[in-house]
Amino acid sequence: MGKLVSTVFVTLDGVYQAPGGPQEDTSGGFDQGGWSFPYGDDDFGRFVTEVFDRVGAFLLGRRTYDIFASYWPKMTDPADPIATKLNALPKYVVSSTLTAPEWSGTTVIGGDLAEEVAALKERTDGELQIHGSGALVRSLLDLRLIDTLHVLTFPVVLGAGRRLFTQGAVPTRFRHTGGRVTGAGVSIQSYDLLGAPEYGSYTLPEDAQA
Repeated sequence: MGKLVSTVFVTLDGVYQAPGGPQEDTSGGFDQGGWSFPYGDDDFGRFVTEVFDRVGAFLLGRRTYDIFASYWPKMTDPADPIATKLNALPKYVVSSTLTAPEWSGTTVIGGDLAEEVAALKERTDGELQIHGSGALVRSLLDLRLIDTLHVLTFPVVLGAGRRLFTQGAVPTRFRHTGGRVTGAGVSIQSYDLLGAPEYGSYTLPEDAQA
């Protein structure tokens, strides 16, 4: 059974929208696309390559799928580890409206999300990976279906754009499993999902309050 692993880029204020370019996603009037680009050093590239070395299939939200499908099929260099995996491996896109995807190897998931994704995990060798797709990531975290979350936090605040975690997210606890900081200052942290949060208090015990 494969693990469901999410890799997401966020700003210090939690924005995940359009990290890769100005025209990637301008919905909602967002005009700050491409904010991750200045931080793309060798350390960053090394981590991304490591992630793609473990992939068995991809699971994408509709918006991210459309962005990827307009770009990656044109990248045909056999030495590109990201392009070769994205173009060759199975891709599953969650959508109720996409009917005839043109990107080779694409399957549309339109049924019960929990059932469909659990079945995909069962039959995937290697990691079933989500890249971007913030709304889908939130839904799958709420359903307790994501196993590992890689959060790449970039040293920039935008003040606008779609946030990864919003009011109403299901309270969730994680275990930190590793991390590093790139030369350009991107904090790469990995977490395994554990379940509901635990709570406590820093108040003094009753016998110490006298």
